[in-house]
Amino acid sequence: MPVLFGVILGVVLTAVGAYVYDTGTGRASSGLPPSAANGHPPIVNWDVVSHNWRDVKIHFHDASAEVERGWKRLTS
Repeated sequence: MPVLFGVILGVVLTAVGAYVYDTGTGRASSGLPPSAANGHPPIVNWDVVSHNWRDVKIHFHDASAEVERGWKRLTS
């Protein structure tokens, strides 16, 4: 029962978080064109989520490469 509650709570928190983020950044789907929010469509658009996730992965890859270069400098 706690696992089911946790899954439901996670889904609700994810949906609420996306809604709050979209309304806070002016990207909520209010019937306005995407240009009304500086050209950014709402985050609930899966293409936007995919693009944002790719950016996060690239950022973490670059950061890990930088840490690895620093580690090699320290150990040599």
